[in-house]
Amino acid sequence: MSEKKTVLTEIDSRGVARIVLNRPEVRNAMNAAFIRDLTEAVETVGTDDNVRLVVLTGQGKGFCAGADLAWMRRTAEYSVEENYADSGRLGQMLKLLNGLPKPVLGLINGHAFGGGVGLVACCDIAIASSAAKFSLSEVRLGLTPATISPYVVRKIGQTHSRRYFLTAEVFDAARAEEIGLVHMVAGPEALAAKGQEFVDLLLLGGPKAQAISKDLIFRVSDREIDKELIDWTSRLIADIRATEEGKEGASAFLEKRKPAWQVAD
Repeated sequence: MSEKKTVLTEIDSRGVARIVLNRPEVRNAMNAAFIRDLTEAVETVGTDDNVRLVVLTGQGKGFCAGADLAWMRRTAEYSVEENYADSGRLGQMLKLLNGLPKPVLGLINGHAFGGGVGLVACCDIAIASSAAKFSLSEVRLGLTPATISPYVVRKIGQTHSRRYFLTAEVFDAARAEEIGLVHMVAGPEALAAKGQEFVDLLLLGGPKAQAISKDLIFRVSDREIDKELIDWTSRLIADIRATEEGKEGASAFLEKRKPAWQVAD
């Protein structure tokens, strides 16, 4: 009997890749197979030139409940080096998802706890179901949200991290929106439609321009605005203007027509 895939991937004719976390019986909790399968899915869509954007969501009632209990029991028996290797695989998966050179739209269909919050923080745009709950629950287990912290702290800031990392309290989708973890909240029945609105918006942008713009955010964040940064950003826009996509976008605008990447949709 073949092993069940813990992550499913579908790519439609427009280049929209849908990655679905597929362990609904445990609210899509993470284990070693889950991390492996999600890593493979992210690597695959990241290198596929036909993929324009990624939609990440969960199967069933939960988005991601954090670490699977059975997996946690096994890791409790690991040596320090075994735990280091195990957490390193999670860290690599999060880095790949966060830095994916395509827009990542998260449809947070249910609860996100622990590592699930890390997945939410790695999404470029996140829309949560109003039924979803969130918790950075690690300290209740005598642990710390170490691996997800680079992404969560960048998303919600030190102020909110200092509260929720330490209290591990559960908060609702409205609060997640207030602190910047998600961008908006929709009713469970409206989540898919709201997600489709953003898919349509993202398909309007030039694919290469979106990839460069995403990398641009990472590079300029918290940087001093000095001559080096000004020169680099000036060179960047000059180079982009000279690309085929840049020229096509400018021509389409001046000629009042759709650019080639929209026509292809």
